Amino acid sequence: MADLDSLLPRIERLLDRLDAPAAAAPDWKRVRAARWSVQTGGLKPILHPQRVSLRDLLAIDEQKLRVDANTRQFVAGKPANNVLLTGARGCGKSSLVKAVHAKYAPKGLRLIEVDKAGLPHLPDLFDLLADAGYRFIVFIDDLSFAEHEAGYASLKAALDGSLAGPSDNVLIYATSNRRHLMPEYMAENLETTYLGGE
Repeated sequence: MADLDSLLPRIERLLDRLDAPAAAAPDWKRVRAARWSVQTGGLKPILHPQRVSLRDLLAIDEQKLRVDANTRQFVAGKPANNVLLTGARGCGKSSLVKAVHAKYAPKGLRLIEVDKAGLPHLPDLFDLLADAGYRFIVFIDDLSFAEHEAGYASLKAALDGSLAGPSDNVLIYATSNRRHLMPEYMAENLETTYLGGE
């Protein structure tokens, strides 16, 4: 028993070292973009975000109009939608998100990049941003999931099924090379049955 009593304080000190403190929130007056880090549980400023102009993006005029209008409404505090941009590699999906961010950053829009490993921790990020005094686009680039991958359930819950959803100052803009984020199999359609001949 005495050995256990002397061992417990050592274990507690080790656990304290493993439990790293969360990083402080960036100074949003100076920082316009950040990366969500699961390891530190905080936001790491992106000091030199890529600058893209909407006028530089060619052959996606309809998408530019819609995403720009949605972002303008969001920055103005009006209702706006989360956005999923799909299309072939290199067609300008990510550049479009960066361009609307560049356009509206002077009006208080901030961009936060989240990778797939960060998806299960979106509720923590939402809590951190809720009272920040700015409007945020959470940017998830090149989104797709393998069958039974946990990140899909986390994202879906964050968008429409969890009590811990984003506050009114947060939208999610995601890009994907696949129209369907989960693989679809013909066998799934074969399982369909019709009742009463319908």
